[in-house]
Amino acid sequence: MGRLLSIDFGRKRCGVAATDTLRIVANGLCTVPTAGLTAWVKAYMEREPVDEIVVGLPVTLRGEPSESQRWLLPAIGRLQKEVAPVPVVFFDERFTSAMAHRAMLDGGLGRMARRDKALVDEISATIILNDYLQSKAYNDRK
Repeated sequence: MGRLLSIDFGRKRCGVAATDTLRIVANGLCTVPTAGLTAWVKAYMEREPVDEIVVGLPVTLRGEPSESQRWLLPAIGRLQKEVAPVPVVFFDERFTSAMAHRAMLDGGLGRMARRDKALVDEISATIILNDYLQSKAYNDRK
């Protein structure tokens, strides 16, 4: 069984997380500059089996497409072509940044560490993947 990979996509950088091989838990891997995301994902897939890539989909509080989807969707479309036949799915990422900040605070990280946007992105990718693992969408696909 291959891993699931998660991406919290941003204009400057992307947080990345992956499951263990049994898909029990998600762990943050790193933060990658957006321009190098496709190359990083392809290199990772050469080292580790990946069965699916989950990308956080930014939506408004009403569930409508957010403004940032305008630049996210074309970039992820290019990634999909490069990693085919591995499926790329979108999953609602509402509130993940706020949840990441809360997790950092609850974890006792100091003020300077909480300002690290790269760490926030990595934690957000982990939250997206954990939420996906617990979702009906994932469990219906098993």
